[in-house]
Amino acid sequence: MRVTTVFNRLMGLPATRVRAVNFQPDQITVTVRLTRQKLECPDCKYSTRASYDQRPKPSRWRHLDMCGRLVVIECSLRRVRCPNHGVRLEAVPFARPGTRVTRDVENLVVWCAKTMDWTATSVLCRVSWRTVNRIIERVVPTTADLSRIEGIVRIGVDEISWKRGHKYLTLVVDHDTGQVIWGAKGRRAVTLEAFFEQLGPDKTAQLEAISMDFGAPYAKATRENAPNAAICLDPFHAVAMATKALDDTRRDQWREMRKVDPDAAKTFKGTRFVLLKNPEKLTDTQTVQIAAIKRAGGRIWRAYKLKEGLRGIYADHTLGFDESVLLLERWIAWAQRSRLPAFVRLARTLRLRFKEVTNAWFYAITNARTAGTHSAIRAIFARAHGFHTAESALSAINLSCGPTTIPGPHPTIVQAA
Repeated sequence: MRVTTVFNRLMGLPATRVRAVNFQPDQITVTVRLTRQKLECPDCKYSTRASYDQRPKPSRWRHLDMCGRLVVIECSLRRVRCPNHGVRLEAVPFARPGTRVTRDVENLVVWCAKTMDWTATSVLCRVSWRTVNRIIERVVPTTADLSRIEGIVRIGVDEISWKRGHKYLTLVVDHDTGQVIWGAKGRRAVTLEAFFEQLGPDKTAQLEAISMDFGAPYAKATRENAPNAAICLDPFHAVAMATKALDDTRRDQWREMRKVDPDAAKTFKGTRFVLLKNPEKLTDTQTVQIAAIKRAGGRIWRAYKLKEGLRGIYADHTLGFDESVLLLERWIAWAQRSRLPAFVRLARTLRLRFKEVTNAWFYAITNARTAGTHSAIRAIFARAHGFHTAESALSAINLSCGPTTIPGPHPTIVQAA
């Protein structure tokens, strides 16, 4: 059997035939020719039999390694005059337009990048880290195709920082599958409006509930574009707001104590983490400190009881919907009478958005699913050692957390594993 026949069967390149094989100490150069008669434009489906001219030098592509050696494919290409894009180099069936690696190499790099560190991927595949990044941007879309996703009923919306300097991404997670189905740069109302536009009016009308934090931009975009969907404000953020109100109250009291008794103020300053910590996690020393604060009484103890009261309502999963709503109404009335400015403001916020707060209990969804996805995304960012553009970050997120199917390097082996 001739060596060209062997390489034809080993490489399996579509619509090509091996003409010559050149063995070198560090690589194998395989010269091929295209067997198809028509020329295709790389940017569209236009095809013709007439060629514009022949490129004088052959084009080269990096292929999968063979026996520990680099494999380089050479092919002489023609140019085609496309009525839409002008004179372009013809497309080849084994590589994407404008690339210098074959589809098999790209599939291998993308699959490795999904399962291991990107630096290890670059070493294993013998490419640079930047090449890994460019291949992922080229092969993996920034977001999934929403037209192919069916049954979207409950979603969660949240932002995540992808770079220092307040660089954020808006991510939409499907509560039923836990997958990131959409993402975009920014965290404004117009950012989420773009999601509803891509989703379409029919699928937007099917949305039943959307979980989010207390930020105004996402709620504004949801009310204007998905009026039938119930906004479910995340309970974690409500408790976090109560914790912040407690800390603000503590700071106000510390400032007043510092003017009267600096030594007492210094001692009181060390109680911050004791007040913010959950009672069941307190150490013996911290329990003694809480007992001392309770004996002293005053507004700091009232603020502590308010914080723990709201946390207890959300932490008790045995309560029914009606009972939880009743307890929350009583807590809001309690906070409004507390004469603590921070808690009065919080009570006003909860009362104004009472329906959206209680929807989280009625539809039984929170942003916990989204927060869990954030942990996986942080691991992706750590493996990649950061990104230079938001598009690169979105492609990496869609690669590991999205519904996009990525072909493996050896489908039969991956399926068997």
